[in-house]
Parts: sequence; structure tokens; C-alpha cells
Amino acid sequence: MRDNKIISGNLLTGLFSLATPMLVQALLQNLQSIIDLYFVGSLGNSAVAAVSASGTVLFILTPVLMGSSVGIIAMVSRFIGQGEQQQASRTAGQSLPLAILFGSLVALIGLFFSPELFALMKTPSEVIDAGLSYLRISLFFSFTMFILFLGNAAMQGAGDAWTPMKIMALSNIINIVLDPLLIYGPWIFPRLGVTGAAWATVIAQSLAALLSMYLLSRGRLRLSRRDWLPNGNLCWRIAKIGLPGAGQMLLRSLMNATMFRFVSPFGTAALAGYSVSTRINVMVLMPAFSFGNASATMVGQNLGAGRPARAVRAAWTAVGIELVIMLIASITLFFAAPFFLKIFLQEPEAIHIGTQYFHVEAPFYVFSAFSIVLSRAMSGAGASMAPFLINAFTLWGVQVPLAYILSIRFGTIGIWSAMAATQVVHAILVTGWFNLGRWKEKKV
Repeated sequence: MRDNKIISGNLLTGLFSLATPMLVQALLQNLQSIIDLYFVGSLGNSAVAAVSASGTVLFILTPVLMGSSVGIIAMVSRFIGQGEQQQASRTAGQSLPLAILFGSLVALIGLFFSPELFALMKTPSEVIDAGLSYLRISLFFSFTMFILFLGNAAMQGAGDAWTPMKIMALSNIINIVLDPLLIYGPWIFPRLGVTGAAWATVIAQSLAALLSMYLLSRGRLRLSRRDWLPNGNLCWRIAKIGLPGAGQMLLRSLMNATMFRFVSPFGTAALAGYSVSTRINVMVLMPAFSFGNASATMVGQNLGAGRPARAVRAAWTAVGIELVIMLIASITLFFAAPFFLKIFLQEPEAIHIGTQYFHVEAPFYVFSAFSIVLSRAMSGAGASMAPFLINAFTLWGVQVPLAYILSIRFGTIGIWSAMAATQVVHAILVTGWFNLGRWKEKKV
């Protein structure tokens, strides 16, 4: 089914009709971890660091989720643009078998290797003690997150971004209600501490995943029972597009763990300040990913409809919008970082370290408008290999060695400086490759 807002008409209208609910959905999705941080904040720095360290490990083990979503969005949007509704539905249906497969693998890893994962990041013992049960529960039930994420990606590829937003809103409401009940144990509820935060998130994600599957069967894709069955050909085609995206997220996940390891020697306060700062940082970058995903859908559908010039204009329009957003975010966090940090942190030293992070990092947010949006746009065309290679070079050829060298001389400020410099290099390389235009010839 063709959507005039996407393959014809005003580009701004089309982008905002997709990006606005995607942004709200992304903020709500990341808000779940922020909610956990908020409610465990009164339990002390060790609890905050434990939830953050667990989140870092979860990010390491779920890159295939992002890769699969790239493949599903690219193929569903291309089929919709070509008017092949049945193929779009069959592709969307593969979200269930893929989610179960990869979720099961992650569950096994979490069941047997959770302590080793913490140890790889040189996590302090008191943080491991607080976070081990949180991590194991989150990993064992990670298939619910996979189903939710991939189901939402299928809807986005079809041009329906409002339904996933509503699903995530419901998930967050459930999480907000359950967190204080299971963490602090009022009335008849057990006092589970950090473990209660994990159970609250798992229950919320499970209910949202069930709703996502139900609405995929009832929405514009109208999946039948046959569409949910594994299809080897479609899964392989999704994988071919998604593997570079998965590799890209894996490299970024490992890099985040490496940065955590670089920060660890500077103490628990530094870890707490860094952990909360990076969570806020993720929230700030959500508009870039939202407009990037919106441009991916528009690029895919317009290439399918034989309109490559409109696909290019859509990507650059998304970049322009994101530049304005990132400029506002840069100014806000540069001058008001302590205000936001104090919501989650109580110790002055941790707040001071987090403030330094934003003083160094915030001025360079504008470069993410180019690197994130244009990378997503190319992935929407199915051309995900070039963004992967560029990402690999900038993260591991620039950021990691530079952070190591500068941390020895300048401490945590050196680490923040390496991260900022990497954003500039990444943006230059992605923009250059996008302008070559080879992604427009990609077949899915």
C-alpha cells in the first residue's frame, strides 16, 4: 500500500509524520532504563553503576537486534514502495522466528557467562554483586525485547510509526508502576532492590511484545498465520542486509564496554557520572536516530517506487532538521548539565565528572546529524556495508586508541575528548560516501 506522504508530496510532512512518533517511541524505549536508574538511585552509587553496567552488557549482546531491524525496514519499505503487499507481510512475519532464535542465544550466554561479562569491563566487585541478578534476568528474557523491537521495525518499514509509539508508551507506564513496587516492596510486594527493576522491565516488555504481535496481524500489513512461519529465503535476505548493521552495533557495543573499562580505574564516582551521562547522551541522540529511521523508510519506499532523486532529498532534509535539534541540545547541555545529572546522582564528585563530560562532548553533537542520519538512509536502501566499514574504522581506528592515550595524560577528560574527535571524523567519512551515490543502485 502506497503512502502519498512518503513517495510524493511535501518532504517535511512525510518526514515528520514518520519521525515524530519514532522519536517518541525511541525516547520511551530508552526511558525504560532511565526509569530503572531513577528508582535505584536512592540505593547508592553501586546500584546506579550496576544498572548502567548491565545496560552496557545488554548493548554488547544485542547488536543482531539492530541488524535484523535494518534488514526488515529495508525490505518491507522496498516492497511497499513496489506495491508488493504480500511480500512485505511475509518479510514482516520473519520478525518472530528471528527474535526467538537470537533471543534464545542471548539467554544462554547470560545464563552461563554473566560474571565473565562484568569482569571483562573491570567492574568493581561491589557493582558486580549488585548487578549480577539484574543482568541474568534481563538476558534470560531478552527474547521479549527482540520481539518488541523487530515487530515495531516491521511497522515502521510499512510507514506506520504511530502504533509502535503507543506500544512503547504502554510498556513504560507498566514499568513505572512496577518499579517502585518491586524495588522497595510496599504493601504485599517483595523488596527486591536492583533485581526488582529487572523484573519490572521484563514484565513490561513481555506485555508490549504480545501487543505488537497482535497489532501486526491487525494493522496495515495484516499478517496471516502462514506469514509468521520461518522462511529461509527471506531470513537470508534480511540477514545479508542486516549483518553489516549488526556488525556495526557490535563494534559500537564493544567500544562502549571498552570506554567503561577505561573509566573504571578512576573510581566508582567516575563510573556513576559517566554511566548517567552516557544514558542522557543516548536520549539526546534519539532525534538523530528517529529522523535517520524516517529517512530510511522514505529512501526504501522511494527507491522501490523508482524515485531516487526524492530519496536523496529526503535524506538531506532529515539532516537539516537534525542539525537544528542538535544545536539546541548542545547549548542546553553545555550550560545546564548539572541540572539533569542531579536527577539521578547525589554525590558532588559524580555530578562534577558528568558535567565535564558534557562540556567536552556537547559542542560536537551537530556532527551526529550527518553521521547518524546519512548512515541510516543508506541502510534503508539496503546498502549497509559502507556504514559498517566507516563505523569500524572510526571507533576502533580512532576513538579507542585515542581514548587510551589521552586517558593516561588527561584522565577522564582525555576519554571525553577522544569521543568528541571521533564524531567529527565519522561525519566527514559518512557524508563523503553518501555523496558518491552508489547506495542508490543497491538491490534487495
